[in-house]
Amino acid sequence: MKVAFKMKLKPGFKDEYKRRHDELWPELKKLLKDQGVSDYSIFFDEETNILFGVQNQEGESSSQDLGNLEMVQKWWAYMADIMETNPDNSPVTVPLEEVFYMA
Repeated sequence: MKVAFKMKLKPGFKDEYKRRHDELWPELKKLLKDQGVSDYSIFFDEETNILFGVQNQEGESSSQDLGNLEMVQKWWAYMADIMETNPDNSPVTVPLEEVFYMA
């Protein structure tokens, strides 16, 4: 199943966000893949600071549903200074509905 969501980056942190993701922890990447998350992309809208994520997932859980795992909690804490977050450091995410798909 493909899921999409949006998040918000704090102004001026695009390069830092990209740098941190370019250096994604190998153990986090493995954990996501082991949890069925694949083909994961994040796009950035410079005008609004909105991040748009889309990923394929096996089963019912997306990467945003893995907050009970210690590795994910550490990543969220690492990213909290540059993103809009909830009190538990998870990114504020808004699920998006697919309204068009062309194969």
